[in-house]
Amino acid sequence: MKKQISKQHKKYLRKLAIGTTFTHLARIGLLLVLIGLWELMAQSGVVDPFITSSPSRIISYLASMIKNGSIWTHIAVTLKETLWAFAISTALGSIMAILLFMCSPIKRVLEPYLVVLNSLPKIALGPLIIIWMGVGEPAIITMGVLICIVITTISMLNGFLMVEKEKIMLLKSMGANKLQILVKLILPASLPNFISVLKINVGMAWVGVIMGEYLSSRAGLGYLLVYGGQVFALDLVMTTIVILCALAGIMYMIIAMLELYVNHKRK
Repeated sequence: MKKQISKQHKKYLRKLAIGTTFTHLARIGLLLVLIGLWELMAQSGVVDPFITSSPSRIISYLASMIKNGSIWTHIAVTLKETLWAFAISTALGSIMAILLFMCSPIKRVLEPYLVVLNSLPKIALGPLIIIWMGVGEPAIITMGVLICIVITTISMLNGFLMVEKEKIMLLKSMGANKLQILVKLILPASLPNFISVLKINVGMAWVGVIMGEYLSSRAGLGYLLVYGGQVFALDLVMTTIVILCALAGIMYMIIAMLELYVNHKRK
């Protein structure tokens, strides 16, 4: 039997769909206007295209890199490092948050250290990471993990602690131990918070890996940024930035689709 939908509800859904469509079109329109203004100013000489590049120069440079195949190696290197940093930091950070939640005395002891580590500029650890891990992929992944893991731990732990105390007390009154409370209540209730952490880690992992490639790399998008800056190849720098934006956007969209799927299953 089909569920009946009232006229008012249909009107609301239509209005919501129109609003969403308008928002998407406005975003695309704003992007096109900004690109058009950038190209116009570069072509008219308002800005120096050697310094700022331009959309047409970026497209031309990207086409040449695709044609000679050089860009795919750099994309593959950086994407691999980012995915590893993202996965490792998310897994370890979540495990650390669970352990801290399960053992309150350890949480009280370690909490100030987590706050200090979170505020520490990770780039300051760069020389130590290179000495300990060597030059190359391990050092870069380590930098990405360090950028993400502390914020993952803190965010997940805060999500655990925000679960309603009344529900926890109810399970305790029914004889549930801490592990059962964690599995039956805390983790399911913290699923939206976990998705939010994934969204944060997408950006943070890219930041950490590019930062690591700045310090120690022979290939990758971060290497192209450094090389382009050193030889004043601004077209290369801007093309690499566009590629980074596209890759980060794709990863974020995947997480957003996962969020929609999870929300659909929870209803």
